[in-house]
Amino acid sequence: MSRFGRGVSRRGLLAAGGAVGAAGAIGASGVGTSGAGGTDGTRAPGGTGGTPASGPGAPRPRVRTGFDRLAADGYRLLSGRRVGIVTNPTGITADARHIVDVLHADDRVRLTAVFGPEHGFRGTAQAGGSEGRYDDPATGLPVYDTYLSSGRQLADIFTRSGVDTVVFDIQDAGARFYTYIWTLYDCMEAAALAGKAFVVLDRPNPVTGRAALGPVLHPEFATFVGRRPIAQAHGMTVTELARLFNGEFLERPVPLETVRMSGWARDDFFDATGLPWVPPSPNMPTPDTALVYAGTCLFEGTNLSEGRGTTRPFELLGAEGVDRRWAEAANALDLPGVRLREAYFAPTFSKFQGTTIGGVQLHVHDRRAFDPVRTGIGLLVTAKRTWSGFAWRSDHWIDKLTGSASVRTLIDAGAGVDEVTGAWESELAAFRAVRRRYLHYR
Repeated sequence: MSRFGRGVSRRGLLAAGGAVGAAGAIGASGVGTSGAGGTDGTRAPGGTGGTPASGPGAPRPRVRTGFDRLAADGYRLLSGRRVGIVTNPTGITADARHIVDVLHADDRVRLTAVFGPEHGFRGTAQAGGSEGRYDDPATGLPVYDTYLSSGRQLADIFTRSGVDTVVFDIQDAGARFYTYIWTLYDCMEAAALAGKAFVVLDRPNPVTGRAALGPVLHPEFATFVGRRPIAQAHGMTVTELARLFNGEFLERPVPLETVRMSGWARDDFFDATGLPWVPPSPNMPTPDTALVYAGTCLFEGTNLSEGRGTTRPFELLGAEGVDRRWAEAANALDLPGVRLREAYFAPTFSKFQGTTIGGVQLHVHDRRAFDPVRTGIGLLVTAKRTWSGFAWRSDHWIDKLTGSASVRTLIDAGAGVDEVTGAWESELAAFRAVRRRYLHYR
């Protein structure tokens, strides 16, 4: 009998081969419930263990994602289920095939629906947009729009789709205000309301899982850029977050199963994984963007450009009238692992569209020493001190991004970097203690 079970067609075997090549099965311990987690996620001997990309001489990724391990196991976890999947363009195999296309081609899986988040399932929408309800031209599958839906409304979408199991597979960027983790939260909550099982397939945190950094959200500031009290840079993977959400925040926990990665360690940056990078959203083009994003996204809460409309979003910051004094003041802070270069650029869309503006470019020279949140605070402090035109957005969006009014009010009062960052230390320590209970990689 095949290791994938009885009744495996040639079509199914070919689809599995396209997904994961010659990878072995993960076995019964390769998935876990919300109580126990999955396999231990340690590195394979010799630091390898990734599934091979297609083609002769193709590089072998060291890390195998949750999906690739699920596929290598013959999709046994999903056997007999009507499956719907929440994903976007980052849901790919080690050889860069989209997992929806792979699953649709495999008769061992009954994939009946796709759920699209912000930017859409195929990624055709810009920030703050989605693709709506349509039938996917490539597969004929119904695609349901989940963006800005939650609670009973989202539960009704799951019910109408006819699925009994919702699968989540989206690449995260490691920051509280990157909305896909709240899509995860909302989908878990809705699946519980609708009586659906929930499966989360893991992918690397691209900026490592070494530490949680920054302020913790205060509940009264909850929005779609932060539903629950976690740190600004959470230092977790999506399966770890799912277990934390289920154990700490959901009033009605969902029946949760996770499929972990193999070969990934907490101190791995994305380039160590050997996996292909797909921009999770239009303004997250590279892992370098993710590295700075947890700090420089705070500039969305100001009247300065955060670099949208450039080839280096979140690495370029500026405004009309800013000059070299900002870079000089920021460098004088001696922020670890980064230097700030005086820069001039003209965004093609968003703030200051078509106008040449002055500002800074971040150059991270030691990413292990680099602290994105401290850097973001240092840049806010020095921007306010060196540019007379500095202002917060009138809706105090900065409070939603940082999770309270503390950062804004302290900077307005003239506080320095140490005073601002010191204000959240006790809350961060408490979150770190909770976080430790849900980590399952070393």
